[in-house]
Order: sequence, then structure tokens, then C-alpha cells
Amino acid sequence: MTVSATTASSFVESPAQSRARVPALGPPRPVAWPSRNVFRLPNGLQVVLVERRNFPRVRMELFLRSGNAVARLPGLAEMTATAVRAGTENRSERQIDDDLRRMGADLGASAGADTSAIAISGISESLTGIIEMISDLSRHASFPEGEFERERRQRLEELRVSRTTAGFLSGERLRHTLFGKHPYSRIAPTENELQAYRREDLTSYYREHYGPGEALFVAAGDFEVAHMRELVEKHFSNWQSPAPMPSNTNAPPTLNGRKVYLVNLPGAVQAEILLGNRSITRQHSDWRALTLANSLFGGAFNSRLVMNIREQKGYTYSPRSSAHALRQYGYFSIYAAVRNEVTAATLTEMFYEMDRMRSLPVGADELADAKNYMTGAFSLGVATLEGVMSQISSVYLDEMPEDYLETYREKIQTLTADDVMTAARRYFDSPNEQIIIVGDAAELRDQAALFGEVEGWGADGQRVA
Repeated sequence: MTVSATTASSFVESPAQSRARVPALGPPRPVAWPSRNVFRLPNGLQVVLVERRNFPRVRMELFLRSGNAVARLPGLAEMTATAVRAGTENRSERQIDDDLRRMGADLGASAGADTSAIAISGISESLTGIIEMISDLSRHASFPEGEFERERRQRLEELRVSRTTAGFLSGERLRHTLFGKHPYSRIAPTENELQAYRREDLTSYYREHYGPGEALFVAAGDFEVAHMRELVEKHFSNWQSPAPMPSNTNAPPTLNGRKVYLVNLPGAVQAEILLGNRSITRQHSDWRALTLANSLFGGAFNSRLVMNIREQKGYTYSPRSSAHALRQYGYFSIYAAVRNEVTAATLTEMFYEMDRMRSLPVGADELADAKNYMTGAFSLGVATLEGVMSQISSVYLDEMPEDYLETYREKIQTLTADDVMTAARRYFDSPNEQIIIVGDAAELRDQAALFGEVEGWGADGQRVA
């Protein structure tokens, strides 16, 4: 059977026809965030307990409100957190691994700019063993010399590999540009700094910053709150805080006008673009409006940035934008990895969409879709134990209002197009955007120069002519 072109075209729906066939959204379903039991021990440890009896699992996380930003050496908090699990005064690393297997538990330790954390998930019948282990790791880590040396060698190898990747180099240059001499500017040590690390550096950081005074303990899962409270008091009440450390940090630089930082990766066949400017933290009253503006601009898969440079232009697979909230400062970033030859064209479209957000109010349908996406994604946080822990711990780490989770969806829905445009004008700082391009400088230099003064950098983190 032969089908004519006219007949065949009748089977193809236009985008408008496809949208018209999509059923309308029903009213949002209520989300019941679990109740929380919140208290402090006399030593200052803040405790949040969430009883959730629908599955025989439990998760506990101990957060220390200190990270790489307060460490004397770049990346020291991260290396300390990783090495915590290498052994304690009471258990070897092998014993720790054996205990975890016996309890059906997983252990993770990490650190970022502002926070260090120890987390264990396991079956609920191992409740006592899990809290005993977290207490042991947080108070009695021994940092065996051999394990320290192994960890340092591994970090060196990871650093050498990172310095060949565009993602690491663009992130490093953006943070350095936005924060100058502030500790937030450093995302990793240099090889020389890492070589100079000593075991004593880790033990000093541990003694100075692992204490209850600035700590948060969160537990969620299958337990009785009263019993869990008894365990917390038993294992943490006699934990003593170290003396507070003085904090002296330089203010970030003032950035006026656009500037391009071209990081040379000879032979690279694509360019990694990362734009950024400083913005606000989660405590700011504009935070919700900023996150909604970001979702519309580039924070969701149907955002303007994706529709433009992915769907219409085909420049890249996954462009995105993000609002990042650190404790003292926030920043906004825009990312895309593109073919060398369309670098300037991609930047042009990024600034076009940014300026359109700053100049024109979004339409009612587009705004409603973005609100529904954000509130729907937020509601998924209650579906898993890890999601509940993540959302609840962020409330207390970021010192948000006690009803933040319960009122989030309502407050997002009350935002208007004017709120979004105001946030975009304030925090999408198009006139002063800092532009990072990582790739083959010989291929990209002329395109980069179209957008501002160009400053050259090498993959080793050093200025070049």
C-alpha cells in the first residue's frame, strides 16, 4: 500500500496538538511530612528524630558544621572525613567493615565547603550497633599512619586525573574568580600542598572541629522515639566540645563587567562553558523566587535554555543552570559542553535567554508548569528514607523556619511573574557575568574575545600569557 505525502502528514501531530491532548493536572495531593522530635543535649548537640515505621530500616547522620572553608589546608576537611573510617581506638578498619556487614549497614563519610558528615544506613534491629559506631567514629578516630599514606597517594592520583578534565578545571576557575581570597575559592589542594600533608594535620583538624557544640545528629526510620532518645543521650552526653576556633576570612572581590577566563586544554574537540556570578544563600527572602526563576531558565529539562540550545539549535545535550547556596555566600552558574565551532553562538544564546528573563515577565502557562514541576519534585522527598533525611537535615543545617517543609509548596505557588523577573534582575547578573571556557585555546581564543577581556590559564592552575 502506498501512502501519499499529504496523507502521511495527517498522522503527524504538531506540538500544539500534542499539548492539547495532555489531560489537565488534578489538584495537588497533600504531602504529610513526618513529625520531628527536636532537642539539644547539655553539651550543645542538636538532635532531630523522625519515627517512620513503614519499613525495617534506619538511617543516622552526624553533621559537623565545619568543612574545607575553615581548614588550615585546602581539602583537609574532606581528607579527614574520608580517613575517619580507617580505624578508631577501639576498632581496626577490618573490624569496622566486619561490623557493618554484620549489621547489614552502609557507611559514608564526606565533607564539603561548610559541613562534614558521617552517615550509616542499616536494618532497624541493628539500631544500637549503628549509633555506637557513629559515636566511636566521631570521637575516637585513630588515623593509622599506613592508612593515611594510602589515602594521600590515592588523592594525588585523583587530583592528577582531575586536572585533565574540563569539569574540574572550569569549576576550579569559577570558584577562584568569584571568591578570590575567601576560602570558598579553593575546591582542591595543589599536588605540592597534598604532598606536604602530614597525619598530624588530620588529627589536629579532627580535635578542633569534631565536637558536639556545632554538631547536628539526625536519625530517621523504624524506631521508637523514646528509645532512640535514650541511646543518643547514652552515647553522646559525655562528648565534650573543643575550644572554639577563631574565624578570619577575606571578603570576596567586587566583580565589574564581563570577563573571560580561557583555560587551555590542547587538542580538546569541545569547549566546556561555565558562567557564574555571586548571589544569595537559602536564608534570604528571595531564595524561593530565585529557584523558581532558575527552574524556568535552565534548571529543568523543559527550561528555556534546554529548549533553545539543545532542542532548537542542537549545540549540546544537557545545558543547565543552578543556584548554589553556601553558608556565607551563594552563587549562580550556567553550564554547557559544546563543539568548538559553536562556542560563541552558545554564549550568545545563553545571554539572550538570561536577558529575556530579566526583561519580560513569563507567561501564565509557563509559570504554572514550572511551579508544578518544582512542587512535584519537592514532594518526592517524602517517598524515601534518604529523601526525608536530606530534606529535614537541610532545614536545620541551613537554619530555616521550623515549618519550611510544610509550607514550601504553598509559598512556591504564591510567587508571581513579577517575583520571578525581580529575582532574575537581581541574581542573573548578565552585565557582570564571569565566563569560564575550557578547551583548546588556539581554537577558541577569537570566539572568547567577543565577550570580554580574555585571561589565559593553564590546566595546572597557573596564569599564562
